[in-house]
Amino acid sequence: MRSLFLERKRSERSERCFVLMLLECTKLLRGGGQDALDKVLFALANSTRETDAKGWHQENSTIGVIFTELGSKANGKAVVSALLSKVTTALSSSLTINQINEIRIWFRVFPEDWDGRGAIDHIEAKFYDELFHEHGPDTLSKLMKRSMDVAGSLMALVLGLPVFLIAAIAIKLTSPGPILFRQERLGQYGRKFNFLKFRSMHVACDDGVHREYVRRFIGDGPACDQGEGVQPLYKLVNDPRVTRVGRFLRKTSLDELPQFLNVLKGEMSLVGPRPPLPYEVECYHVWHKARLLATKPGITGLWQVGGRSRVKFDDMVRMDLKYADSWSFWLDVKILLQTPRAVLSGSGAH
Repeated sequence: MRSLFLERKRSERSERCFVLMLLECTKLLRGGGQDALDKVLFALANSTRETDAKGWHQENSTIGVIFTELGSKANGKAVVSALLSKVTTALSSSLTINQINEIRIWFRVFPEDWDGRGAIDHIEAKFYDELFHEHGPDTLSKLMKRSMDVAGSLMALVLGLPVFLIAAIAIKLTSPGPILFRQERLGQYGRKFNFLKFRSMHVACDDGVHREYVRRFIGDGPACDQGEGVQPLYKLVNDPRVTRVGRFLRKTSLDELPQFLNVLKGEMSLVGPRPPLPYEVECYHVWHKARLLATKPGITGLWQVGGRSRVKFDDMVRMDLKYADSWSFWLDVKILLQTPRAVLSGSGAH
């Protein structure tokens, strides 16, 4: 686990990808014992480099190999295909076909392309837990967090029903269009989902202005300044696309209330990083992506209670990573208790 954790840090600094290969050999080792293991290790020695880290990923069951320093522009699928061909050729020279069929091989690439992602499997979830945590969260901790998400979102939806109705009526009476705004966002592991908010903008607005602003903001460019002597902000100020009611909803963060439905569905958590737009992620450096790999996105978080729109993008990412690294049930409780004060103050909200 520590080898993966350290390799991820090296990859983020160098922006060179690496590949983890897992060989699950439980059936083979049960039938062939030490002799079968020696043959597998011999094949791996002939098909890997000395600099590639090799060892038990799961004692006496799964062998792991980390192929490092593969280049910043390496194509993950092409690399995996080449490695699979090389390793299976080496295995076939030492083992019989029946023995090879008793080995299951998985590959994971970091960083990987987030387009066309399928369902999350246990191999992928475990991989990212090991990448971002020297001692990954246990099953009980995950269960506690999910239980708090379900209970908290149900309570918010029930108690907030009057506010929902008032906001819906105000939106419908003051501007044509739907009450809810649905937008494609990226959740944990880059999975796309429909992000819900109360609509605060006019219908069919061009997102070109925001795209350019986000690109410059992530790059910490001068176009992020919103006035002389004003700290660059994560959101546009005085955005002409926002309606009169929308400005109030944004200032009070009431536009975020429908996201409790996202939490209930398991797409978000009560506490975590904010889920980005796909075109935001296109501007990310490798280490920026860690904010969505380490933990599930949330409605509130360290950024919202500690900096909100006043901090630079890199500092926001560092706060998200600090949260993921130091997560505990009580940290979530602390952030949730601090959130109402941050919302009522309106500081950094636009």
